[in-house]
Amino acid sequence: MAAIHPTALVDPQAQLDATVRVGPYTIIGPHVKIGSGTTVGPHVVIEGHTTIGRDNRIFQFASIGAANQDKKYQGEPTELLIGDRNTIREFTTLQVGTVQDKGRTTIGSDNWIMAYVHVAHDCIVGNNVNMANNATLGGHVELGDWVNVGGLTGIHQFVKVGAHAMLGFQSAVSQDVPPFMLVDGNPLAVRGINVVGLRRRAFGERRIAAIKQMHKLLYREGRTLDAARAAIAALAQSHPEAADDIAMMGAFLAAATRGIAR
Repeated sequence: MAAIHPTALVDPQAQLDATVRVGPYTIIGPHVKIGSGTTVGPHVVIEGHTTIGRDNRIFQFASIGAANQDKKYQGEPTELLIGDRNTIREFTTLQVGTVQDKGRTTIGSDNWIMAYVHVAHDCIVGNNVNMANNATLGGHVELGDWVNVGGLTGIHQFVKVGAHAMLGFQSAVSQDVPPFMLVDGNPLAVRGINVVGLRRRAFGERRIAAIKQMHKLLYREGRTLDAARAAIAALAQSHPEAADDIAMMGAFLAAATRGIAR
């Protein structure tokens, strides 16, 4: 049996691994599944069709899997999926998806989600993402792997943020942010590349040089977006060690729907 505090209310239909720990006064609904090693603190509410993986830490007063805040939502059995080894701090709100989109909100693995973070319906959060206190994701937002979101930052609905990007403190993000970029402000401005983050992740200097060149082509030479995309694609010949990074940038720019932050 899972280690459930006697004051917790866990629906008998909920599926909790025997190694799950549940703190005092927590409420867990009937359609919840929680994997091994996960710890749920006191006064947490987990409801809806929510699946939580292994070895997560969920702190007190978090609201997980509640009905989303889309006015069109009529209680359809949409989902919230959470991966493994996430830290979810106090007063975080993670909500289920809508039938107008994918029908699920997805949180990957190894994420660090600080207090008062809000992840709205149909968002996709990748892996190894850090979201500082009071970061807010509107509906349908997508964050790539290794993204850092500064405190008090708001991200507009349908915005995509590429892998390894850094969003500075109190930024207003209403356009897509390409991979590797360092942005901040209101209005948002691109300040350069996230070179500190890249070095921490063991990017070699030649890869970083290629990423700096992509930044230059996008932001420093007055090119149109189409011209910048073509020039970036050509970099793969002179920077083969960064071929995957160049391909990722090209794919992101091709799929951008809200225009890119420039």
